Amino acid sequence: MLLDATASGLFPIAPTPFTPLGAVDFASVDRLVERYLAAGATGVTVLGIMGEAPKLEPDEALAITARFIDGFGELPVIVGVSAPGFAAMRALARAAMERGAAGVMIAPPPALRTDDQITGYYRQAVEAIGTDIPFVIQDYPLTLTVQMTPQVIRRIVEENPSCVMLKHEDWPGLEKISALRGFQKDGSLRPLSILTGNGGLFLDFEMERGADGAMTGYAFPEMLADVVRLQKEGLREEAHNLFDAHLPLLRYEQQQGVGLAVRKYVLMRRGFIASDAQRKPGSVLTPAARDEVDYLLARLARHDGRARL
Repeated sequence: MLLDATASGLFPIAPTPFTPLGAVDFASVDRLVERYLAAGATGVTVLGIMGEAPKLEPDEALAITARFIDGFGELPVIVGVSAPGFAAMRALARAAMERGAAGVMIAPPPALRTDDQITGYYRQAVEAIGTDIPFVIQDYPLTLTVQMTPQVIRRIVEENPSCVMLKHEDWPGLEKISALRGFQKDGSLRPLSILTGNGGLFLDFEMERGADGAMTGYAFPEMLADVVRLQKEGLREEAHNLFDAHLPLLRYEQQQGVGLAVRKYVLMRRGFIASDAQRKPGSVLTPAARDEVDYLLARLARHDGRARL
């Protein structure tokens, strides 16, 4: 099933589980699949920034992709194919799609600065991978340093029919969602799925601005799925109450340089993965940081009974 503009719900950004010695832990991949599905995931995204994709060998990347595709069955799997050159991007994109992926995600390289450079890059990327592959724009200026205005995103979407989704990770970015939905209302933008990232930090209001769901790696995917569902059902207070219980841990994750270490540690504590190891180079939580995360987890369990480890 190919990805299209109707995609919604929760697409967790999956980490790549490693053993303490740095090998890919495929048993933990299988466990991630089970837990994501149980949490209410409607799809999944692999080989993103959280997936430590640049640290993988090409055959490892494809093997991980295949494992998630097999596990998710009919549900869509999006594969991050961002690369320094288009040859590597094309090779992974075509191989992933042949294996059964629903689409790919492309992030802009940090060197892009002008609007024409950004739109030109996406035109060249589509030429490289093929117009038959649905793709997702990854808009993450805090890490990638590329600033995409709503007008630039509209240009990319309108110039490339294979663009079906925006992964929105701007900060602040609520007005960007409103602007894009405004373009759709006035007829200047065709339908586009918008899933949001930033660790879920603004998901409560992003849904109210018109987002279709979440695409992020917060270690309690069931909370993300429930906030999305509650907002769609019009249960605003219930959605915000649930979100508020998780906000201290969401905030802690946003510290630059340790976010992935925090997420992997929590996922390990929750039994999603066997080890919180990162492939080198990677960050490691200090004993003091682990104590702080444990404290936040204990507080979270008191406020959200389902969040017990």
